[in-house]
Amino acid sequence: MKPNSGTLVINIMNGGKAEAYEGVYQCTARNERGAAISNNIVIRPSRSPLWTKEKLEPNQVREGDSLVLHCRPPVGLPPPIIFWMDNAFQRLPQSERVSQGLNGDLYFSNVQPEDTREDYICYARFNHTQTIQQKQPISVKVFSTKPVTERPPILLTPTGTTSNKVELRGNVLLLECIAAGLPTPVIRWIKEGGELPANRTLFENFKKTLKIIDVSEADSGNYKCIARNILGSTHHVISVTVKAAPYWITAPRNLVLSPGEDGTLICRANGNPKPSISWLANGVPIAIAPEDPSRKVDGDTIIFSAVQERSSAVYQCNASNEYGYLLANAFVNVLAEPPRILTPANKLYQVILDSPALIDCAYFGSPKPEIEWFKGVKGSILRGNEYVFHDNGTLEIPVAQKDSTGTYTCVARNELGKIQNEVQLEVKDPTMIIKQPEYKVIQRYGHVSFECIIKHDSTLIPTVIWLKDNDELPDDERFLVGKDNLTIMNVTDKDDGTYTCIVNTTLDSVSASAVLTVVAAPPTPAIIYARPNPPFDLELTGQLERSIELSWIPGDENNSPITSFVIEYEDGLHEPGVWHYQTEVPGSQTTVQLKLSPYVNYSFRVIAVNEIGRSQPSEPSEQYLTKSANPDENPSNVQGIGSEPDNLVITWESLKGFQSNGPGLQYKVSWRQKDVDDEWTSVVVANVSKYIVSGTPTFVPYEIKVQALNDLGYAPEPSEVIGHSGEDLPMVAPGNVQVHVINSTLAKVHWDPVPLKSVRGHLQGYKVYYWKVQSLSRRSKRHIEKKILTFRGNKTFGMLPGLEPYSSYKLNVRVVNGKGEGPASPDKVFKTPEGVPSSPSFLKITNPTLDSLTLEWGSPTHPNGVLISYILKFQPINNTHELGPLVEIRIPANESSLILKNLNYSTRYKFYFNAQTSVGSGSQITEEAVTIMDEGAGKAMASRQVDIATQGWFIGLMCAVALLILILLIVCFIRRNKGGKYPVKEKEDAHADPEIQPMKEDDGTFGEYSDAEDHKPLKKGSRTPSDRTVKKEDSDDSLVDYGEGVNGQFNEDGSFIGQYSGKKEKEPAEGNESSEAPSPVNAMNSFV
Repeated sequence: MKPNSGTLVINIMNGGKAEAYEGVYQCTARNERGAAISNNIVIRPSRSPLWTKEKLEPNQVREGDSLVLHCRPPVGLPPPIIFWMDNAFQRLPQSERVSQGLNGDLYFSNVQPEDTREDYICYARFNHTQTIQQKQPISVKVFSTKPVTERPPILLTPTGTTSNKVELRGNVLLLECIAAGLPTPVIRWIKEGGELPANRTLFENFKKTLKIIDVSEADSGNYKCIARNILGSTHHVISVTVKAAPYWITAPRNLVLSPGEDGTLICRANGNPKPSISWLANGVPIAIAPEDPSRKVDGDTIIFSAVQERSSAVYQCNASNEYGYLLANAFVNVLAEPPRILTPANKLYQVILDSPALIDCAYFGSPKPEIEWFKGVKGSILRGNEYVFHDNGTLEIPVAQKDSTGTYTCVARNELGKIQNEVQLEVKDPTMIIKQPEYKVIQRYGHVSFECIIKHDSTLIPTVIWLKDNDELPDDERFLVGKDNLTIMNVTDKDDGTYTCIVNTTLDSVSASAVLTVVAAPPTPAIIYARPNPPFDLELTGQLERSIELSWIPGDENNSPITSFVIEYEDGLHEPGVWHYQTEVPGSQTTVQLKLSPYVNYSFRVIAVNEIGRSQPSEPSEQYLTKSANPDENPSNVQGIGSEPDNLVITWESLKGFQSNGPGLQYKVSWRQKDVDDEWTSVVVANVSKYIVSGTPTFVPYEIKVQALNDLGYAPEPSEVIGHSGEDLPMVAPGNVQVHVINSTLAKVHWDPVPLKSVRGHLQGYKVYYWKVQSLSRRSKRHIEKKILTFRGNKTFGMLPGLEPYSSYKLNVRVVNGKGEGPASPDKVFKTPEGVPSSPSFLKITNPTLDSLTLEWGSPTHPNGVLISYILKFQPINNTHELGPLVEIRIPANESSLILKNLNYSTRYKFYFNAQTSVGSGSQITEEAVTIMDEGAGKAMASRQVDIATQGWFIGLMCAVALLILILLIVCFIRRNKGGKYPVKEKEDAHADPEIQPMKEDDGTFGEYSDAEDHKPLKKGSRTPSDRTVKKEDSDDSLVDYGEGVNGQFNEDGSFIGQYSGKKEKEPAEGNESSEAPSPVNAMNSFV
């Protein structure tokens, strides 16, 4: 044992074995007043035994099977840390498929060919002895079989379907589930009847291990692990019971009594199971300790009555259960001492005017002395609101004035005597800066001076310090510090900044600052407006349980008055680092009374606001921890909604951290069935937000309430809300379904509502399923496509739009609640009446002749009834696109073609064609076609295209060509009359008889304008053959060469196909170049 100490030193460095000192030690300290004892101290030597020799057979495993490699390390003290490595001392990779269990074994959910190796080695590291033990290498050989069979999950550990786990309060709870299967199963954890605790739950080892830290009794319950892959799932339920070693509620405290006084020692502890309390006196069980008539033991309390000096002793309280014990010493000291004052006599106290004065009178005595204060030599006892008397004897004068100066006497007395002590108080005038430094703008290289004139108490010696930007002045001879000023010579840009004058005395300190701005240009700069500087010197006073006063000193306004101060707070206990808005006060106010919540570790900061913006936050104030209290409020948004037909899921919004008002936040969840004479059922759960009540009737109302509680008690009684247990599918289908057909596409359906009891849930509405069975006109079935209409609420009718005419339909009606749909009503059959048909599916016009056209058509895609006839209307179209008289023909419904005769030749006709039922005519289809010009030209093709001659661009082009031809003719005519030579005249001179010469391509003359009806010449003097014909071989540049005539076609947009095709070979003409009446296109066919 160390000298003058209670420390026992065991040294085995120079020999000796640790095992020799193994045992339980306890220290006892004793004097004439009693004996105190320590907790038991257990000394055990560390052990790192070797691995037991064993012969390991190679593991041969089929691909896809599971495998467990056992480690079975030697038992050490403390237990070793297990890990798996290979021969190269590299850790073996682990995954969802391969992982190490809590017992150190290596688990394979399914083996793969790459798992084949001979060096699976388990290592055990004993940290205390700094040794590592190695197991013999294990060999694994995986052989493949094709195909690899997939398997549903099975649990490798734990085995069976249920198991139990006991853990101690405050420890870490570890639960493990490892499963085999192919594909590799995925593990999921749930807590039955609740949720996993938030912020304390961790998943490790690829979610195979559930870790809950700092467990409490509320964490007891059933935890289910579920292993799942595509082939199925399995589960295991672990029943967790949280026990608790003893922990203090109230530990016994030292007690000082005077003879004849009463007192109590209280020792209260809790645990699971409830700990037993036993008392010892001076280390001896109190039952066999020397008797003391003033002492009475009452369970966890010792009651002392009229104690005597011999009653002094050290008492030990032992709180024990099967999981541990607590031991505390408490000294009961019975003293008979006259008063003593410990404060030195004639001590001088000095304070500043209007500040608090605290005058000490430290005392000791038994019984506890009474303290009285007097002022002056013969003054009366001090009383009244202007004084505060503290329990430790201190006298406080909250606001000291000049007349508070003087001598104060403290008197301490008890039944054994009396003593007094005098002290002096002096109240000094405050130090003030009566002329503060001012904002200065100085030109570079000029001189500037800041004044700082002070007034102070004559008995105090002030010291003046100047700072630049809150730091010492630069060590520069340009800075001259005088008695009342600071002068800076030859100012440079580096001198720009804030200068502060600080005046200190032994009792107070004041300061004032000014900004120096250095400019280059001589003009006086504009005033600089900026955000204010942050407030400083935050101080907390008047600390109460639910309020506190905060004061501060404003920072510089920076030429824009401060309009307000924003106060923010930080809760260092629940949300450290997060600042919240507390309140806002006017800019003229520098103190504020703040409301506080219990169990919050407050820090405050202040932000100044002016018209320019907000300052930076001030430095935080000191922290202030408010006392714990019962919760003031209960959870909000309480709801009860069943997720299954036999349960009720109660949810709520948990209280925020600062709303808990104290440690150990929990919730008392209560429920009972509404309108039933039933008692409340309650359960206390941890800080979660959901509780599931099982075994409830289907969809019945429940009264629900959730009350917050913490270690100090309950919140006020909560209000009740109404919820419902889970819904189930409705039992009954709507009855008396009736259908009223309004027209061929619309029907109205009626039904009787389902009784609310049979709905078994919240009525959401009704769904009408309807589908077309067949069309009555075709008698052919097709794929049935059901349609659904939903009618919200408790409606008993609905409209069915979009029906097809002349069809047979079926429908049924189902009621819908939150769970789904109920059974369908019997199918109801109804039929829609006939409607007008759709347009014929097509209309083709073929076989044109001089006076006839053949029409072919297809029946309507949707007859919508029985067709009774077709209606054909047609009329001619002349060259100006004017319509002629309209002719109407009725055609029997069984016809599909018609030959129209006695038509005009070379005439365009427009046709209108539609079908008809008994209801009326359907939409029509239109076509256009042209009869041919004459028999020798062949037959004309019916055309749907737009006539090119009607296009504006083509008409413009033809007008331009005509104008150009007219100009050329005029020029030719003038030159011939003048006798001039031109190419045509030269060619004429080269031939004796031009009338009988065929015209060539290079002949410069123009052919005539050929008109198929009147064959009139273009004009007098035109150069054409006498027979007024143009031979085909002489007109190589006609439009026939570009695709006109039989082969000429137009695109759907009216453009001319082949207009610029550069066609070289001419095809035999099967008819005229156009099937139309004369047009500019026909006219160009005659140009040479």
